[in-house]
Amino acid sequence: MIAKPLKQNIPAPVGEKRVTFHCVSWHAYLQMLNVLPQNRAARLTYDRGTLEITMPLEDHEFAIRLIELFIRILVYEMGMKIKTMGSTTMHWEELQRGSEPDCAYYIQNQPKVAGRNVDFAHDPPPDLVVEVDITHTDIDKNNLYAAIGIPEFWRYNGEIWRVYQLENGEYQECITSPTFSWVKKEDLYRFLAEAQQDEINAEQNFRAYVRQKTQRE
Repeated sequence: MIAKPLKQNIPAPVGEKRVTFHCVSWHAYLQMLNVLPQNRAARLTYDRGTLEITMPLEDHEFAIRLIELFIRILVYEMGMKIKTMGSTTMHWEELQRGSEPDCAYYIQNQPKVAGRNVDFAHDPPPDLVVEVDITHTDIDKNNLYAAIGIPEFWRYNGEIWRVYQLENGEYQECITSPTFSWVKKEDLYRFLAEAQQDEINAEQNFRAYVRQKTQRE
């Protein structure tokens, strides 16, 4: 039986609380970053004058933590390397854009940044960024991450997982992940559905599934 995207009961879940400000200067954005504590839960996204502050709620946190685990299982079982950036602040003044994504990773370029802090002024951007947006966001995140140069971008809205690959400066939606080419969307949906009932059992089942698949390749 093919796993389906998670269905949510009515009323629709509120995955995040958001506040959006317009006509915010780059300097004001940097000032806000400096004033707010580093261990805050709220995340800032800035796109050419628009500043969005996001406070993740339970549905958001469940999804992103399990997607993080999903990625780490794949990386480990497939014998790959990874450097996790989490929600590290990334900003580029020349682009007038900045972000604190739900999670970001170096996988293909992990050897270039291993063992030290990343310098976004000289190092390549992360290979993969993941965002969970269950509620509406005023930021065009596809445009934002394409401008930054993120090669692969995942978006999850609480039901549908979309995968984008950067081609000629724009994102093209893909059926499968360029990084994990054999993984199907149903694999993530099944994993999240099982995790709603028992996260440990879901992890064990997915690890066994990945090992079985990779042995066949």
